[in-house]
Amino acid sequence: MDDSPLRTERLRAFLAVAREGGFSRAARALGQSQSAVSQAVISLERGLGEALFVRDGRGVELTDAGHVLRGHAERALAELSAARSAIGQRRALAAGRLVLGTTDTLASYLLPPVLAAFRARHPDIDLTLRLRPSPVVAALAASRRVDLAVVTLPLPARLGRAGTKTAAALRTEVLADQRDVAICQPGHPLAARRRVRLADLAAHPLILLDRTTATRATLDARLTALAAAPRVVMEMTSVEVVKRMIELGFGVSVVPEMATLHEVRRGTLLGLALEDGARREVALVTPTLGPLAHAARAFVEAARDRLRADER
Repeated sequence: MDDSPLRTERLRAFLAVAREGGFSRAARALGQSQSAVSQAVISLERGLGEALFVRDGRGVELTDAGHVLRGHAERALAELSAARSAIGQRRALAAGRLVLGTTDTLASYLLPPVLAAFRARHPDIDLTLRLRPSPVVAALAASRRVDLAVVTLPLPARLGRAGTKTAAALRTEVLADQRDVAICQPGHPLAARRRVRLADLAAHPLILLDRTTATRATLDARLTALAAAPRVVMEMTSVEVVKRMIELGFGVSVVPEMATLHEVRRGTLLGLALEDGARREVALVTPTLGPLAHAARAFVEAARDRLRADER
């Protein structure tokens, strides 16, 4: 059976006739002409290959096929109405879900005011965070497994196991600068200096984030240019664990400055400016394929408002 006869306007006309018990009364209820209602029902009957009404001079009665169709038509139109309502709620941000990919560091130190502003504006949106290194969440955004991601640039030229090209798969919008600093214990030999070079760090045991992170990828690219081979004694996925190891005197590291402010104020770590550190940026990345969900657009606006205001 061809589904094309089951158009909503034909189903509405059919249900009005069934409910009102006649074509003229159905036409008045719908605000249409009797001929338009009659033609809609005739087209429906022709498409289904079944008579839906027994017509006599006094009114109409449903045939067996008409009784079958009535229940299905009522449920179908109710579902369509519910779908329109649900879509409208998402458009109005009265319901919905946002899945955001970002890193532990950005979620802990940069995004809390953005998340708070988004929640205050849109309390009915369910928010889920996927916390992974920047290249990983960027790949998730490119494949639309998260709605959008907040990452640290630069990203690798290709993302994920499939080798997706970053430029082709993602739109990138820079929101803020990110500054990296060297950190050490207050009693470390480098502690008397305010500024260091990467070559100075390479002479000491290094505790670094692992190779899945954007911080490590950027640092490795610069360390390979040094004449002295750096000695990496520990690798880990967490900036928090890196900081604890540095506080215990296991070595030195390079981490985002935003993650060190508490320890530096407390005096358990020293932050040293990097003379030859790479310039990095925090960015929103969104998939180029398909439209953004309304909740994702609202988060983009909150991030722009808050982070760019902080930059000013």
